Amino acid sequence: MDVDAYLDRLGLDRPATADVAALRVLQERHLAVVPFENLSIHLGEPIVLDTDALFDKIVRRRRGGFCYELNGLFAALLRELGFDVTLKSAKVFRPDGTLGPPFDHATIRVDLDEPWLADVGFGRFSRFPLRLTATEAQADPDGEFLILDAPYGDIDVLLDGKPQFRIEQRPRDLDEFIPTAFWQSTSPDSHFTRKPACSLPGAHGRVTLAGDKLIVTTHGVREETELSGDQDILDAYRKEFGIELDRVPGRP
Repeated sequence: MDVDAYLDRLGLDRPATADVAALRVLQERHLAVVPFENLSIHLGEPIVLDTDALFDKIVRRRRGGFCYELNGLFAALLRELGFDVTLKSAKVFRPDGTLGPPFDHATIRVDLDEPWLADVGFGRFSRFPLRLTATEAQADPDGEFLILDAPYGDIDVLLDGKPQFRIEQRPRDLDEFIPTAFWQSTSPDSHFTRKPACSLPGAHGRVTLAGDKLIVTTHGVREETELSGDQDILDAYRKEFGIELDRVPGRP
C-alpha cells in the first residue's frame, strides 16, 4: 500500500507513534473526508473486497464506500502504520430491535494499552474510537455511546440508548465478508439497493445526498432541497463530497 498517498487523501502526516492519539486523529479525519456512499451499486460497478481495488477506488479515484470497503481499507492502513488490528463481524439492530444476520457489518478492533473500537463505515457513528472495556457512557460529538456485554461473549454498541450493532469476538478476514457484501449490493431486500446515497459529517451536523434530495443538518435543524436536474446532482456530488462522476447514479 502507498501509505503516503492514503494519508495525503486524508490530509495527514504519518503519525510518529501508533497510539490512541494517532488513532483518534486518523478516525476523525477519515470520517470527515471519505464519504459513506453506495454509489457503485447504482453505477453498475462491482464491489470488490480486495485491498488493491479498494485503494484504487477510495484513494486514487477519491470515492467512498460502505462498511466492508471503508473499514476494510482503513484496517489495512492502520496495520501499515503499526497498529494491532482485527476485523470483526457485527449484526446490525433493525428498527424493530431485532438483529440482522452475521457479517451484516464489518468493524475494527484495535489493541493498544486496552482494546478500542474503530469504525469509519457505519454512516452516523462515533467520530472518535471507543473504549471496548469501558463500563461508563462515552461522550462523543455525535452522541453518547455505551458498550454492553451480550450473550456468548458478544458486545453491544448503543448510541443515545439505542442499540446499533452486536460485535462477535472471533477475528475475521476481509474476504469472509464477500458473500454478504454481494447480497447487500444486489438484493432488492437490501436498503443499499433502493436508492443512491452519499453522506459526510460536518462540524455541526451532516450533509447527505439521497437520490435527488440534498439534506443538510446543522445543530439539529434539517434543511432539505430537491435538486432539479442531473447537472445539479453531479455538481452536488463534486461540491459536497469531492466526487467527480460522468453520470448520475441510478440513471439508465
